[in-house]
Amino acid sequence: MCYLISQQQQNLLSLHQISKMPRRTIQDTLAAMLDIGVKITFIQDGERHNAGYYQLKDWGPINYQWVEANIADICQQLDIDIP
Repeated sequence: MCYLISQQQQNLLSLHQISKMPRRTIQDTLAAMLDIGVKITFIQDGERHNAGYYQLKDWGPINYQWVEANIADICQQLDIDIP
C-alpha cells in the first residue's frame, strides 16, 4: 500500500482495483499503519465524504529503497500488477 500511495494519488477504489483486497481490509490496514509508525493521511478533494486520495507522510520503519528494489518480486508474490 505504501508504495502505491507514494507513486501516485490513490483512493480506496484504486487501491482495491490494484490489490484485489476487500475495501474494508484496505481501510483497516491503512488505519493500522500508524501503529508501526507509518503516517498516511487522507486528503479531502471534493464535497463527498470519500472524495479524495491518500498521501504518505512518513514511511516509518519501512525501508523505501528495499521496497523499490524488490517491487517486482513483491508484486509477483501478491499476484498483482502495478500500472
